[in-house]
Amino acid sequence: MRTPHVVVVMGVTGTGKSTIGPLLAARLGVPYAEGDDFHPRANIAKMSAGTPLDDADRWPWLDAIGAWARKRTGLGGVVSCSALKRSYRDRLAATAPGITFLHLTGERSLIEDRMAHRRGHFMPRSLLDSQFATLQPLAADEPGVAVDVSGSPEEITERAAKALDELP
Repeated sequence: MRTPHVVVVMGVTGTGKSTIGPLLAARLGVPYAEGDDFHPRANIAKMSAGTPLDDADRWPWLDAIGAWARKRTGLGGVVSCSALKRSYRDRLAATAPGITFLHLTGERSLIEDRMAHRRGHFMPRSLLDSQFATLQPLAADEPGVAVDVSGSPEEITERAAKALDELP
């Protein structure tokens, strides 16, 4: 990327947002923020219990992420955030104009397999169906790119950096 954009690494749970985000930030030479750290404790408890969040749960979380992104305007940064619905991405973009989305995509079977092997994460595999049901992929008029998550984290990061660099 030619200018220091703020990139929101988005996608359903298990796509590697928390793995690719820091790698991409390091490659771009900008700070990384873990989107899960912006959740209130009540959201973490709800998801840990296997209950999907509703929009009312998500608004304060999205606003906190948007505030972080706004502070990074002109400086660059990478933050992870599922941003599954267009309305969520619109809210982030309204708070932090100029953000760019990196949508990590992949086959459900690959994502579920990765979730089965990760340790210490609060999100149970049982919520993957609700994530896919909620997902609204990036539309043509949204600033961003979609990148497949097959391959190693380094390969995914390379594809992501190249795709972001090709944005106008």
